[in-house]
Amino acid sequence: MRKFNRFTTPAAAPSVLVAALALVGGLAAAQSAEAAPGKAAKAATINACSTAQTKLTVTQVTRPINHLLLKATNTGTQPCNAYGAPYLKAGADAQAAVAWNDATVPQAVVTLAPGESAYAGITTSTPDGVEGYTAKTLGVFFSNRAMNGSVGAEKTLKLPGDGVYFNSAATVTYWQDNVDNALFD
Repeated sequence: MRKFNRFTTPAAAPSVLVAALALVGGLAAAQSAEAAPGKAAKAATINACSTAQTKLTVTQVTRPINHLLLKATNTGTQPCNAYGAPYLKAGADAQAAVAWNDATVPQAVVTLAPGESAYAGITTSTPDGVEGYTAKTLGVFFSNRAMNGSVGAEKTLKLPGDGVYFNSAATVTYWQDNVDNALFD
């Protein structure tokens, strides 16, 4: 049974309903906007990932050739952000970090909840590279938020087999939230 007050005719009821819903929607949007700064502030307090709260593995992949896959899994109890790309030291005597592949910048920072993983693809060599050598270990550091330095201690991983051939064309992707983006080619 419909009830209308003296100011509302049956024909006007739908427009009154639309106006009421718009008002409620506007109030909800305003409340969300007020709550957003608190959420943004909370998101800003997520720390950078480091080797202390992640498990790192490196594996050789069959495709594309001359590639490795670096996987970082958050083993901590809090989320962490995997900023930029990992700083990699290919071999104990490496003179410089492996270059970051700027064509792989993701649309957003990869945030790892506990148990989640991030991936980085490593191109170890190309025919254009020079000064090749075989590395038996891979030193890994996480980037800080400004991407101008590292966070935490180095984690040294053993490379597959009797070592992996690297040359001057070696690069690493930015951290990705899935394997396919890390191993693009």
